[in-house]
Amino acid sequence: MSQEIAVVGSPDFTTGFRLAGVRKFYNVESEDADELDDAVREVARDEDVGIVVMHDDDVAELSREPRSIVDTSIEPTFVTLGGGAGSGGLREQIKRAIGIDLMDED
Repeated sequence: MSQEIAVVGSPDFTTGFRLAGVRKFYNVESEDADELDDAVREVARDEDVGIVVMHDDDVAELSREPRSIVDTSIEPTFVTLGGGAGSGGLREQIKRAIGIDLMDED
């Protein structure tokens, strides 16, 4: 079972996670879309990674195939922060990752 957390994004975005102890990170220059696409493909193939954190603005910049990986991957689970990733988006990500809706009031 995959247990590591990885962070993909600009050095400014990944620094806080690195200081918090995240050991896997992929620094990507914001103006290089191909580098971002490659980082997503690489982290998706890493069998040690269970959760990938990305900024919502970076996800919006992905090309079609890496974007599909982020949107459909179960393991690793991609979690987006910032931008348009409001509580509804995070709720859907958690539901997809664990298979149940923790906020379901039925």
